[in-house]
Amino acid sequence: MGGLFRVAVRARGDEAEPLRARLLELAPAGLEERDAGGAVELAVYVAAEAADALLEELPGATVRPVEDGWEDAWRAFHLPVLVGGLWVGPPWERPPDPSRAVVIDPGRAFGTGSHPTTRLCVELLAGTPRGSLLDVGSGSGVLAIAASRLGFAPVLAVDVDPVAVETTRANATANGVELDARVVDALSGQLPAADVAVANVLLAPVETILARLDAREAITSGYLAGERPAHRGWAHLETMTLDGWAVDHFRR
Repeated sequence: MGGLFRVAVRARGDEAEPLRARLLELAPAGLEERDAGGAVELAVYVAAEAADALLEELPGATVRPVEDGWEDAWRAFHLPVLVGGLWVGPPWERPPDPSRAVVIDPGRAFGTGSHPTTRLCVELLAGTPRGSLLDVGSGSGVLAIAASRLGFAPVLAVDVDPVAVETTRANATANGVELDARVVDALSGQLPAADVAVANVLLAPVETILARLDAREAITSGYLAGERPAHRGWAHLETMTLDGWAVDHFRR
């Protein structure tokens, strides 16, 4: 049996991050991520033999053959969004104003800007007083790049994954913005001080990160609406929700 197959699996809350990491181990070329009504659907496109192996590794996964023209359909799924006064989109779309654009290639599988948590974080950043910024768990660097576009400086992005750090640097260069990116384990390593910190990861890591931050304000996301991280030492300012996901704004 030849051809290409889409293997997809769904997860909720804290289950999503380890599943995402496991999928990238099994299919390092990249993955697709979709909101699925309070859950997240993660999918990879692989050959038949790889699809069989993934089904053995991932109980509950679904598999279907990919029709001809899937490349165009995949691109059609990744549409630009306007948020916080910025245009965030893929490289094959043309932004109306390049100086207000954040261009991220979704093939890198570290976050593109279309996910509700990313959009919520950018929306809150747009209304936050400018200063230095720390992006904890930078992934593709979309939030760090957006912060730079919004006028935050200096901007430092950290991630435990060296590939994510290299991706952040490459995306910053492609967007023509200046920022620093470093490999740091946010749960145990030293987190540099900043005026504002943003952490779009998962609920449990966010709680640990909040306890370790040296920042005036913090914007956190990566968890479902109705959830809120424990925040000793922080005053809660507001919550925003979108498509079943939440973002919170805290101040010391």
